[in-house]
Amino acid sequence: MKQRIFRNTYELEKEASIEETFPFLPERKHVISFVGAGGKTSLIYELAGWCCSRGYRTLVTTTTHMYRPPEELRAYEASDLERLWNQGKIAVLGADAPDGKICMPPQKELEEGIRKSDMVLIEADGAKRLPCKVPKESEPVLLPESDLVIGVMGMNALGKPLQEVCFRADLAMELLRVDGKHLMTTKDLAEILCSDRGTRKLVGSREYLVVLNQCDTQERMRQGAKLADRLYEKNIQQVILSGTIDS
Repeated sequence: MKQRIFRNTYELEKEASIEETFPFLPERKHVISFVGAGGKTSLIYELAGWCCSRGYRTLVTTTTHMYRPPEELRAYEASDLERLWNQGKIAVLGADAPDGKICMPPQKELEEGIRKSDMVLIEADGAKRLPCKVPKESEPVLLPESDLVIGVMGMNALGKPLQEVCFRADLAMELLRVDGKHLMTTKDLAEILCSDRGTRKLVGSREYLVVLNQCDTQERMRQGAKLADRLYEKNIQQVILSGTIDS
């Protein structure tokens, strides 16, 4: 069985609890948007589960598309939220979309859901299950209510050809000024995570932190720490390493 672990880069050998790693969680009333690639949905549900276990009225939704949740967590409209919360469950609000997905709920339903919730987690970007992404003109979709953005990157992009691991590879090639056969480096991943044309696009004055996902080996953890050093140099002060291990 796989278990997710979190580590802070300043204490690489020690696992950290979710509340130590994401210190904003105990504050409640955040509207958090997840952008980038490499495991956003699983991270959203991990954090939502923590919030729900603390009694938060926890809302998961999307401004683009995400995979349809289990029926027992599904809220078809804002009036369904109280029923799910009273059962001690996460509520996932979204409209039906093709291919087993949900999409952004109607504006009125979404606004009501945000108003009622203690914590809102939004999938605001899509990446076709690839670990790396550069967004197109209409992406990501960040709500005005969103006060915090988490940029996600999959560390299994490292050392692999850009064309194999980057969603919207043409835009990534343009940003990095390389061709599709270029092998991705920590410098490249840092450029994407920091750029206003990359993962940081449209963040503006919102709080921004980075989760480096798929740090599933000690070597990936070390490479993640090297990437974090590059991000610190570019004034991104909150970087989290996340991986899964056999439990």
